[in-house]
Amino acid sequence: MDRPCASCDRNLPQSSYTANQYSKGPGVSRCASCVHGHPRDNSSAKQSDSGRYNISSRATFPIDALDNPFAQGAFRWVAKGKYTSGPRSGQACVIKWFKTGAVFSDDYFTLDIKAIDKALEIVNRFNQLDIITKVVKINIAAVWVFDDDASDEWAGQNHLCEPFIQNYQKFNSNSGWNDGSQGWGEVMQALSHFSYHLSGGNYVLCDLQGGVYQHEVVLSDPVILSRNREYGVTDLGSDGISSFFSQHKCNNYCHPTWTQPARPVQHFRPVPGTTMIRRSVPTHHSRPARTRYFG
Repeated sequence: MDRPCASCDRNLPQSSYTANQYSKGPGVSRCASCVHGHPRDNSSAKQSDSGRYNISSRATFPIDALDNPFAQGAFRWVAKGKYTSGPRSGQACVIKWFKTGAVFSDDYFTLDIKAIDKALEIVNRFNQLDIITKVVKINIAAVWVFDDDASDEWAGQNHLCEPFIQNYQKFNSNSGWNDGSQGWGEVMQALSHFSYHLSGGNYVLCDLQGGVYQHEVVLSDPVILSRNREYGVTDLGSDGISSFFSQHKCNNYCHPTWTQPARPVQHFRPVPGTTMIRRSVPTHHSRPARTRYFG
């Protein structure tokens, strides 16, 4: 059932709220985007030891960064900048914005944060197992707004900001592809397998990518596959979960008691990039043009 957010006043489905916020009831509940998207709300998110946060509220970018992004994903552009406040002042950061425009991106911001919440829950539990000597962390992107003194094209638009990741690499995708290497490739496959076991077969954390540091590996933009397709266009649903396990081979980091589907089937072609399923398709008028008044 849809409910207006107490902060942004948008009428949003239950999936846009964390369980804790939704339980507070109408007129009080705040959507995930508002809870985690503003610096004053970051204190609640810091309860997670597996998060890597902005710890800042401002950053600057080269004048041509937005017109010449240094990277792009399936549906987002990425530009590099530098923090100008807080403990990370002087360090590199990245901003991400959607290729399809600010209006279309509103739901993506909400679903991104919702997926991160679930990913943090899974990674926290994985770290507690002490399977490896390092910890797994996830970049926590905050929803920021371009200042009014930005160009007319960008002023007032939302974007995601998060710490920059060095030596970026991809470990697996949401269609079942994995890098097949030993070491961190195997650890990430084990993490994805563990997410299925932990959730009773309802979720798989995948599309794992990031950088390996001295004491940790930092991930960004993970995808959650769910039985009910709760997480947007990158959530490939039950078919995605089945496809993932059709390509998965347990390794030394997987525990033999972890559950997995009995007879997984490959529904998607395993590719390194992020696979998307759109929720709607373009339609056409039911009658030829200029025949409105004809029977």
